[in-house]
Amino acid sequence: MIQRIQTVYLLLTSIISIVIIFVFNLWKSTDKSIFALDLLNSDVSLLKAIPVLFLISAALAFVAIFLFKNRKLQFVIGRLTILINLILLGLLIYVSLTLPGEAAVSEKGIGMFVPILAVLLLVLANKAIKKDEDLVKSVDRLR
Repeated sequence: MIQRIQTVYLLLTSIISIVIIFVFNLWKSTDKSIFALDLLNSDVSLLKAIPVLFLISAALAFVAIFLFKNRKLQFVIGRLTILINLILLGLLIYVSLTLPGEAAVSEKGIGMFVPILAVLLLVLANKAIKKDEDLVKSVDRLR
């Protein structure tokens, strides 16, 4: 059952959450681009939480792939990962609105939108998991 469509969605979510944060910047100020891993060196603990949440999201999505025998737990982990990505999105929006030096020219990077794409893929994965669970329940009724 590892070849199901929800596996593709969960794998894409995991890849997006882990790889894209290294490739695309979160925001760009006049002098340099800020990536998620750069925030680990920050003094503010709120900024340190951003890369940690990206990594937790990727790990949970990857673990959910191998829980195909326990669809209910896979569904719950998918919802938990959606919640983590929504928290991450809110945190990124808050940080982007309170960036120091906003009077200078700065632009938001594509990395700010990674949690939105991850939530979309997780919703599709949970929909497919629910569909599988309903199919199994309907077959059990026929027995």
